[in-house]
Amino acid sequence: MTIKINSTTQHSTPVRHRAALRCAAAAALACLAGHAMADITFYENENFRGRSVASEHQLDQMNSVGFNDRASSVEVRGERWEVCTDTRFGGSCRVLRPGSYPSLSSMGLDNRISSARVVGRDDRVDDNRYSPEPQPSYYRRGDESLYQAQVTSVHAVMGESSRRCWIDQQEVRDRPNVGGAVVGGVLGGILGHQFGGGSGRDIATAAGAVGGAVVGSNVNRNDTRNVQRCTNGPDGGTPAYWDVTYRFRGQEHTVQTTQRPGSTITVNGRGEPRI
Repeated sequence: MTIKINSTTQHSTPVRHRAALRCAAAAALACLAGHAMADITFYENENFRGRSVASEHQLDQMNSVGFNDRASSVEVRGERWEVCTDTRFGGSCRVLRPGSYPSLSSMGLDNRISSARVVGRDDRVDDNRYSPEPQPSYYRRGDESLYQAQVTSVHAVMGESSRRCWIDQQEVRDRPNVGGAVVGGVLGGILGHQFGGGSGRDIATAAGAVGGAVVGSNVNRNDTRNVQRCTNGPDGGTPAYWDVTYRFRGQEHTVQTTQRPGSTITVNGRGEPRI
């Protein structure tokens, strides 16, 4: 929520009255900040689906909000929260860091949470009490309102060159077969050209020729061993992801997507992307 305090040029307004207005506005902002500092939302189904219950206060018993043993996903904001399988913080407890938890199954908490409370900022928590790290999640939360934000720029980010490896059988004996080295070098050169391109073609050919010569030089030997060989090839021109910039309610946001977006992107009231 945004509170806009309009300035005024009416000098007839008493100084004391203006000070009172400023204090009231500051109090309102502090109140909102306090509310936003620590809250938790429980969802009936995974991926933030189904019925939900939100709280900013300690819940000794989830029955008090009609949500005992019903949560399958959780979203935590502001501060850490401790959730427990029994009432009044008994049973098995885990501490959730601020973030999104699309599923509670991996923690053994699916449909098992019976109490929850804020963990103080200065409270020390042992590592084994923490849940797994929260996951970025862009699923729609319950029935939250959705909007279309204007995309302002899109940049394709190309992936690194692919690396291909294979296994050759190398025969070993005391004296190399020189004829085999020549034939192997030619075959290796062709293989190099298949993966090389542009200014890297000569490098790929040379590397392939050397590799082929090593394989060829060991033809017709008695003992064999497996040798791994690798080459770098082009990535095929496929973007690894897309860097997307969009504007919503006067603010600029960025997101990375696996597919090129259209002219708009779906967001919630805070400008966070949604799918």
